[in-house]
Amino acid sequence: MCCNPIDVVTSLVAVGILCLAQAGIDAEEPKSMNPFFAFDNGTGRGRVSLEQQAQMLKELGFDGVGYTGTARIPELLTAFDAHGLTVFSTYVQAHVDPGKPAYDPGLPEAIKQLKGRETVLWLYMLGGRPSGVEHDERAVEILRELSDMAAESGLRVALYPHVGFYVATVDDALRLAEKAARPNVGVSFNLCHFLKLDAEHNIKATLERAMPRLLLVSINGADRGDARQMGWNRLIQPLDQGDFDNGELVATLRSLGYRGPIGLQCYGIPREPQEHLPGSMKAWREIVERSE
Repeated sequence: MCCNPIDVVTSLVAVGILCLAQAGIDAEEPKSMNPFFAFDNGTGRGRVSLEQQAQMLKELGFDGVGYTGTARIPELLTAFDAHGLTVFSTYVQAHVDPGKPAYDPGLPEAIKQLKGRETVLWLYMLGGRPSGVEHDERAVEILRELSDMAAESGLRVALYPHVGFYVATVDDALRLAEKAARPNVGVSFNLCHFLKLDAEHNIKATLERAMPRLLLVSINGADRGDARQMGWNRLIQPLDQGDFDNGELVATLRSLGYRGPIGLQCYGIPREPQEHLPGSMKAWREIVERSE
């Protein structure tokens, strides 16, 4: 009889967690003005239980997780609360095309379940033309509706710039956030998507424009060079790989006054969580030490 592949992965993660603990990895939070969390695309999402993900992140010293979607929110909160960790965000969808659902139908209930939490609704917008403006009226309508619902639960909404989406750049996000004119609507900076569309020397100026509304930041290891010609395997690596200087990026963020959460993007990394996350945490601690 063949083994269930999900059970195999779960067992591997459990063994990995035990090995991390036995190896004596210091799980104490590094001294940092910015909480550091991992995206769930690097923690075994859909293959590993929420409880095991939380335990692993606690063992490694992460401050919490960036979740995806609106399902299983109570179970998620129970698992991470038990380990003293924070759910910093949940990645959710909106759509500006007429005739398409404006947003994830599970959002209204999820917003109620997240009431009083630090969780930011990390909103990506599909439809239309990337960086277009022709659907701005619809986009603003959606933003206002969601931000009003979020406000009732004390939550915030951050637009997520993503290559190829309606909100593709930080400036797209700023344009819509300013049009929405809601105090709980902000923007985020995602390193890999920025590098794919812009030049590294423009990072500081972009962050300066974003600062009044900057709620979340994501980083990862990346290669320098002509990023427009690179695949995601070079633009999204563990934090201890690639030659992009994330320490300089974090120093810039701090110099501009950013004290919010910083997330570790792990999309497409072809290794198990317990194999790549320790190296990323080690690199983060080195960044923190350089910044103190």
